[in-house]
Order: sequence, then C-alpha cells, then structure tokens
Amino acid sequence: MMRNTIQRNIVLQTIQRLKSHPTADEVYDEIKTMYPNISRATVYRNLNVLSSLGEIRKLEIPGGPDRFDHWCENHCHVRCEKCGKLFDVDMNFIDGLDKKIKDNHGFTFNGYQIIFKGICPSCQKK
Repeated sequence: MMRNTIQRNIVLQTIQRLKSHPTADEVYDEIKTMYPNISRATVYRNLNVLSSLGEIRKLEIPGGPDRFDHWCENHCHVRCEKCGKLFDVDMNFIDGLDKKIKDNHGFTFNGYQIIFKGICPSCQKK
C-alpha cells in the first residue's frame, strides 16, 4: 500500500484548483509560489503517481507537453491551435469506439482519447 504524502495532497489540490489542464511545469510553478522548497522532481513524481492511481488523468498531447486533468471520467477535449491550451468538450463520450476499429496490423487497443482542434475565443479576439 502506498503512503499518502503531504506533497501528493498538495499536487492533487493544485490540479483540482487549477481545472485548466496544466502541464507539469505549470503545476510546479503554481506550487512553488506557496511552497518554495518543493522540488520539480517531487511534483513530477507525484503527478505520475496520482495519474497511475486514477486520481487525476494524464493527457498525452502529440507535439506538446503532457497535461493533467482533474476530471477522470471519459470525456473529449479541444486544443487551441494558437495558444495550445486544452479545454473540455461538451458532448457525450463515445463508449466502445475502440471496439469498432477494423485493425489490419495486429494491435490490441487499450483505450483512446479524442482531442479536437480549433481556435479558442481568446485567440479569436486577437
């Protein structure tokens, strides 16, 4: 059984408070303002532990840094092509989509994430 540490709780609370799909660096920068002695390695390690425990979701972003989500239920995202920020999409998740794939390459599918592309309202104004 894994110990629940103070640092892990700080990282989890930060992800829950931010609700912005932050990168590991953004989480570290946020925590560092209140806990200047915390190391980057501690934050990174605890992000990975929390993700492996299913308490947060790690989103692997092609061509960009991984992001972390406080909402662990299956849902879709949209990534702004200008600023790179990630947002939740208001739509029902398509359960079982991986079961409908016709595979000719011998893959065993373990899941999927859907990330739409677009331009966020803030970037549209610029």
